[in-house]
Amino acid sequence: MLIGITGGIGSGKTTVAKLFAAYKNVTVYYADLEAKKLMNTSEVIRKKLIREFGEKAYDTNGLNRAFLANIVFKDKEKLTNLNEIVHPEVYKHLTNFIEEHKDKEYILYENAILFENGSDKICDKIITVTAPHEVKIQRVIERDKTTREEVLHRMKNQWSDIKKKLQSHYVIVNENLNTVKENVKNIHNKLTEK
Repeated sequence: MLIGITGGIGSGKTTVAKLFAAYKNVTVYYADLEAKKLMNTSEVIRKKLIREFGEKAYDTNGLNRAFLANIVFKDKEKLTNLNEIVHPEVYKHLTNFIEEHKDKEYILYENAILFENGSDKICDKIITVTAPHEVKIQRVIERDKTTREEVLHRMKNQWSDIKKKLQSHYVIVNENLNTVKENVKNIHNKLTEK
């Protein structure tokens, strides 16, 4: 069973996914993390990104994330182009991951743009993680050492929480850790009911 877990930037979906990962019969595929790895290791992606964004897409350290972020978070079309280059390779990688972990009760598929890139269609159930707007902004400013303006730019390119919640089977509000842990336990129990 493939369970999608998503949420807007700063919602804490990775933190929530790690709580699910604590159950021994569950594994998590972190799409953002795997995409970053693939963008540095896949020759297919590298060639396409250089063709689309120029030689500055990579520097001596690998992917030039700051350069790309500066372009794609201000231009929706460029963001779409980036996703169209990276997503097919991530999907192939995910398919192999699912095959390798088919012994698990379920695989949690953590993806920030689950709905935006159509990945919700391959999921059996979907969990959306939300948090208050200002909390999300502060989390991202602290985590990425960025500005409020940059965070708001990124948020504009994602679906609203309301739109995501309407298409989800479960919603977790990530504000109080004890409540979140209780929600994770309840959802896990429902997903593993025989």
